[in-house]
Formats: sequence, structure tokens, C-alpha cells
Amino acid sequence: MKPFILILTTLTLTFGSLTASSQAAPNNEESLHWYVKLEEAQAESKKTDKPIFAFFTGSDWCGWCMKLQANVFRKPAFVAWANENVILLELDYPRRKQLPPELAAQNRELKNFFQPRGFPTIWIFDMSYNEEAKSYQITPFGNLGYPSGSQPGQEEVKFIQTANQILANKDKMQQQQQPAAN
Repeated sequence: MKPFILILTTLTLTFGSLTASSQAAPNNEESLHWYVKLEEAQAESKKTDKPIFAFFTGSDWCGWCMKLQANVFRKPAFVAWANENVILLELDYPRRKQLPPELAAQNRELKNFFQPRGFPTIWIFDMSYNEEAKSYQITPFGNLGYPSGSQPGQEEVKFIQTANQILANKDKMQQQQQPAAN
């Protein structure tokens, strides 16, 4: 009986530590933290004053999505850029696995709102809560996809340049929305 309890305790501690470590990756130069729930990404966006970077993907069927992850998202330059500039949100539309119903509904609503024409598509946006309407308001800044026409092995360079242009548009939009100082 004692060995069974010891093994059970060891397994529980091992799986417990794996579960705890997989729930929140540290946000440093070596890793990326991808949110899957919009509400959590929005809270972090509000706290850090960074826009949301929504990655529309088909994780188990979209070859270009997998290529984007390998050639851009896993590169150190992108990891550093993303950790400094955006809050990452993965919106998955798998074919061979089933998402929890609330996550599938959230992703469906965002797909209907942004209407990506294909996968992968990335939208960069801000989101705020409108007290009067009791709803969220999304302000899109721009979108991008796989960096076509980039030099092989340098895809992250073109991708980051395009993303930085979108962030520059965000800054211009915000300046235009501010009332002129007298």
C-alpha cells in the first residue's frame, strides 16, 4: 500500500508541476506567451498599454501557418520584438481536434468581426470596454500574413518591418484622435 501511495504522490506532484509550468510561460527573450482567451489578452493589453496581435491559424491543417511559426515566430528577432511591442493572441480553427465550446464561440465571433480572407492572418488591434454600451470596442490598426517575397531565411525581417508599419499607423491614429491642445 505504501509504494502505491508514494507512486501516486510522485505522479501527482510531477503532473501538477507540469500543469503549473505550462499554464503561463515567462515573458522573456527566450519565449513567447500566447493567450487563447481574448478577455485575458485584453486585460494584459490594458495593463501594459500594448496592442493585441491576433494570429488566425489552423494549427492542425494550415501549412502556411506552420511555416510562419517556423520561419518567423520562433526566430529570436521576432521573440524580442513581440515581447516588447504586442500581446499575443492565438485564434485557432482546427479541423482534427475540438476546442472547448466557449473558446470555439469566441474564435468564431472574432473571425466574423475581422473576416480573414485566408490563413495565416494576423490583425493588430486595441480593445476597450464601452461603459455606455456595455460592450467591447475593437479598434483595428492593420493586418498582415506570411511575408511573401522575402529572402529565404530572412522572413522575420520583412514580417517585423510590416508589423512596425502597422504600429506606426496605430500611433498616427491615436494622435489624430486626441483633441488639440490649446
